[in-house]
Amino acid sequence: MKFGVVVFPGSNCDQDCAFAVHSVLEADVRMIWHKETSLEGVDLLIIPGGFSFGDYLRTGAIARFSPIMDSVRKFARSGGLIIGICNGFQILVEARLLPGALLRNRSLRFVCRDVMIRVENTDSPFTSLYRKGELLRMPVAHAEGNYYCDEKTLKELKDNQQIIFRYAPGDNPNGSLDDIAGICNLERNVLGLMPHPDRSSEALLGSDHGKRIFKSMIDHVSAKLEAGSSKEKNKILL
Repeated sequence: MKFGVVVFPGSNCDQDCAFAVHSVLEADVRMIWHKETSLEGVDLLIIPGGFSFGDYLRTGAIARFSPIMDSVRKFARSGGLIIGICNGFQILVEARLLPGALLRNRSLRFVCRDVMIRVENTDSPFTSLYRKGELLRMPVAHAEGNYYCDEKTLKELKDNQQIIFRYAPGDNPNGSLDDIAGICNLERNVLGLMPHPDRSSEALLGSDHGKRIFKSMIDHVSAKLEAGSSKEKNKILL
């Protein structure tokens, strides 16, 4: 089982993600420079937080044109699991792998603190180890985390149960529409969220509530690999 962590100029949470994967979950990890063009050998993909390309133009707007992004799109279309955290969420939105937009925080200030988020949907490869309605403590650190979409898109997100995390009542740090903290695509294999599960993967950090996101991803891919292996064995026997 191997995670890939895409690194852009200005990424600053790539090592946080790598540590959570390698040292906490004891899984293999490959650091992928944005100029690479292949995701060969990668089973799960993380787009980490930071300030890719200095957040010039718009957050994530330049990163979407990096050479690796063509492979990221193909990986998504093939059903590969992708999680975009903070700036990674912004990049996935700019790349049109997730709907909507991330705007400036309502306060127009950078926000860096712990927040409480609520698990809205456990029917996803990212949240299978949580309980619906469970409250999680995770840190945020962003200036443009204010999620926005039009009414039609919001209705689709609700109807298709694509809203995976919401900020707990009274704890919305950025003015995000409908308290949205994280969403997935229609196929449920791409997740974007503003809070940092990578920075909440060990109790020593103040919370290990984010650890189960990565563990859920591992369990999902492991089950798929085992199912594929069983089918191959059955073919041989037949």
